[in-house]
Amino acid sequence: MLKKASFLNADRPFLMAMVQASTPVEAECIIADALYDGADSFGIQLCNLLPEYRNEETLRRIFNACMGRPIYITSYRLAESKKLELDDDGCMDLLLMGLRAGATLCDVMGDLYHPEPQELTFDPVAVEKQKALIDKIHEMGGEVLISSHVHTYFDEDRIMEYAFEQARRGADVVKIVSMADNEEQMMVGLNAIHRLKRELDRPFLFLTNGRAGRLIRQFGPALGVCMYLCIEHFHPVNSKQQIPLRVAKQLRDCMLL
Repeated sequence: MLKKASFLNADRPFLMAMVQASTPVEAECIIADALYDGADSFGIQLCNLLPEYRNEETLRRIFNACMGRPIYITSYRLAESKKLELDDDGCMDLLLMGLRAGATLCDVMGDLYHPEPQELTFDPVAVEKQKALIDKIHEMGGEVLISSHVHTYFDEDRIMEYAFEQARRGADVVKIVSMADNEEQMMVGLNAIHRLKRELDRPFLFLTNGRAGRLIRQFGPALGVCMYLCIEHFHPVNSKQQIPLRVAKQLRDCMLL
C-alpha cells in the first residue's frame, strides 16, 4: 500500500484549495482549476455532497482527481448533512468513509458529541468519545485536526487554552478560528500566532474572521501558521473570508516561504 502524503513536518505552508461541491463533477472541476493555479493540498468538505454521492467509490473518484496531493476532510453539521438531519455519529461515519477512501487529515470538531457555542466541549463523556475516535483514526493511518470555530473574539490566553486542550486530546494539528473586528484584535491574533509557534509542539492553523481578520489569513503562514485555506473562485457557498488561491501563491512565493 502506498504511503499517504502527510500534513505533518512540512517545510513550508501548504496552499490548500477548499472544495465545497454537491456533486463529484463539480468537485473535479474545482480541483482541476486549483491544480493549474498551484494547489499543493486539498480540503474536501464532505458535508456538501448530496446523499447519492456519499459512498467510498465516489469519494475515491474525487480524491483521485487531486493527483496525489494530501487531502484534508471535514464533515461538519452543515449544508446537506444538516438537511439530512445527521447526528454527530452520522457525521463521523462520513468522515471515516473519507479516510478509508484515501484522505489523510480528518477534522474532529472540538464540540463533537456535545455541541457548544464556541465549539469546544468539556463534557467528560463527549471528551472520552472524541479520544476514542481520534485513536481509531490514528489506527487507520490517518492524521487528526481538532477544530474550534469560536464565533467571537478571544484574547491570547484563551487561544492558548484551546490549543493546549486540543493537543491533550490527541490532535496532530490544532485549528482555532477566532474573530478580529478591529486593529487591536488583529494585533492580538498576530501575537497569538507567535506564542503558538513558540509554545505549541505541533502544527497549528489559526485564522480570524471579521472586518480586520483577513490580514491574518494572508500573512499568518509567514509567521508560523501551517497552511493557507484558499478558494479557487468565489461562489455562494464559499467562505468570503478565505483568500483566492492565486493570491495566496503569490504571497507565499514573494515571501520565499
